[in-house]
Parts: sequence; structure tokens; C-alpha cells
Amino acid sequence: MSLQRISIESFRNITKANLLPSEGLNLIYGHNGSGKTSILEAIFFLGMGRSFRSHLSQRVIRHDEDKLTLFALLSHQNGESKVGLRRHRNGDIEVKIDGDRVKRLSTLAETLPIQVITPESFSLLFEGPKARRQFIDWGAFHSDEQFHLAWTNVKRVLKQRNQLLRNNSSYANILFWDKELVRYAEQVTQIRNHYVDSLNELLKGIIEEFLPQVNISISFTRGWDSKTDLAQLLESQYSRDLATGHTVSGPHKADLRLRVGNLPVQDALSRGQLKLLVCALRIAQGKLLKQQQDKQSIYLVDDLPSELDAQHRQLLLKQLTETGAQIFVTAIEPAAIVDSLASPPSKVFHVEQGQVTVIE
Repeated sequence: MSLQRISIESFRNITKANLLPSEGLNLIYGHNGSGKTSILEAIFFLGMGRSFRSHLSQRVIRHDEDKLTLFALLSHQNGESKVGLRRHRNGDIEVKIDGDRVKRLSTLAETLPIQVITPESFSLLFEGPKARRQFIDWGAFHSDEQFHLAWTNVKRVLKQRNQLLRNNSSYANILFWDKELVRYAEQVTQIRNHYVDSLNELLKGIIEEFLPQVNISISFTRGWDSKTDLAQLLESQYSRDLATGHTVSGPHKADLRLRVGNLPVQDALSRGQLKLLVCALRIAQGKLLKQQQDKQSIYLVDDLPSELDAQHRQLLLKQLTETGAQIFVTAIEPAAIVDSLASPPSKVFHVEQGQVTVIE
């Protein structure tokens, strides 16, 4: 799977840009603020319907415009697909795939699977369980077609249950929703657990190559005590949930636990090592998608040289290129990437003040 053509209009500081990327490694370089990261962000936006840099999507629309437009021609094993997205400043969003209107943004993620490695990727390790849960759920979504509906039902039931808690409802009125929550929670947890087990098989070898002197253990925690029945726990914690106004335990509290010995990786590893670990997680996730679904991810790697020495840059680029996936890498100086590659980039783009130029 690869992007054959990308059109970007009124996105950040990019007025209009058309790219014909290579199926291999595409190097995008330019000074800070030139717009090189905006290209990666636009590709991510086209695959997810949101930004990886801001929770407020209106901010990515060029300041003097009322909408942004993105388009891509996507090549895959079944042929080609045309993906288009238009986001208005008032929040309205239009998505089309092969000319047909798409109602669910999850269809975008299914059509265009993306792995992103940026300086913000550290949130996976530092910002609490939510980012790690999203990491697991990306894989669970792609690995099992039942996951999306099951997880949607979990969130729907939790919304109803929490509203009843805020209304000081009796447990008799909540019991129905608890039975529903248990049913969907078991399905979600089983899919998540199976996915993490599969991921670990691939991840072990990558981590050993990136961090050979460090013994990292990775495990899935489901969001409540593994020795406790969820139905019993929800009933026994009713008073506590009532006092807090929300459900304290359940699949919405699941996490991915990463440790070196008894220490969380955040306390045991340097920033450079943590960056390598995040890269290993993303590469393993992309490889597992290829293994399970015969579908390639597209890798977006922003500011790769930062915090990695030449040896580790070379190692990371080697792992990325060996996936056989399409890769977009940004850097301020092209030499930082070119010198770390066994062969030249497939294509090079220079960005300056939002203008994109192909370097032959």
C-alpha cells in the first residue's frame, strides 16, 4: 500500500501542494516552520480525520481560509482508491472514498493505516494510560473486525451508567447496564489481550536489536483486578462509583505496562532509549498488520535525527526500510538522513515557506 499522489490545500502554511511520492523512503527537508511537518500532518489527517499536533482541528486550516482540502490516490493490492477530505472551520467534515460519501471516520483508518513517529510520540510512555490504550486499540481495530462495534458499545454503556451514577440512581436501576458492560467488556478485553500477545512475539526481536543490553517486559492490564469477576466488582464498588460520579474500573482503564525489572521504562531508560522503544512499538505494530491482514502501514517519521546518534539513526532507518512500507521522513538537514541510509532516498522534497519542490 502506498500513496501515489497527495494534494494539500489550505493546510497550515501550505496554500497548495501536489506531491508524487515514491513507494519507498521519501525525505522531506527544510528549516523549522517551513511546512515539512505539515505535510506529514496532512497525510495523518487524511488517514484519521484529525491532527497529531492539535486537538482543535480548526487550527490546521490556513488562517485566511474557511476550509482545507486533502486528496490522495492510494495504490493497494486490489488496485487504486481515491480518498478525499474537506474540513470546514465550523467543524463540518466531508469524506469521500472513490466518490462515495463516508459517514464514519473509522473507515478512513481502515483504508489508510498510518504509523506516526514524532517528538510527541513520547506521550505513549509519559501521558498516562489513555495514549497506550489508543495504541492497543489501533491494532485491535485492524486485527479483529468485531472490535470497533464492541468498543463502541462499551463506551455507550459507560455513558448511560455514569449518567445514572450522577443522578444517584439505585443499584437496581444500574444492574441492567452492568450486565451489558460485562458482556462487551469481556469481548473487548479478549481481543485486546490476544493482540498484545501477538505483538509481543514481533516486538521482542526488534527491542533486542534496538536495546540489546536492556531487558524490557511488556504486559497488558485489562482495567480491573485479573482475579476479580467484573460483575461482582461493579456491584461491590457501586458506593464508590456513586461518590465519584463515574465508573472507576472496567475496560476503559486498560493499559500497556512496560517495565525494566520492577521500574517503569520512564524511570529506567534515557530519552534516546525511550525514543527507540517507541519506534520499536510502532514498527512492530506495522509489521503485525502486514502479517495478519497483508496490509502495509504508511510510516510518518518527523524530526528523526533529534536525540538519536548516528548509529541508532542508521539502525532505525534500516528497520523501517526492511518493512517494505512507504516511509515519509523529515529533517532540517538532509545529510542527517542520507548519511544513515545504505542507499539514497527514493525521493527528496525540499519545503520552504509552504512551497514544496522535488529535488532530482
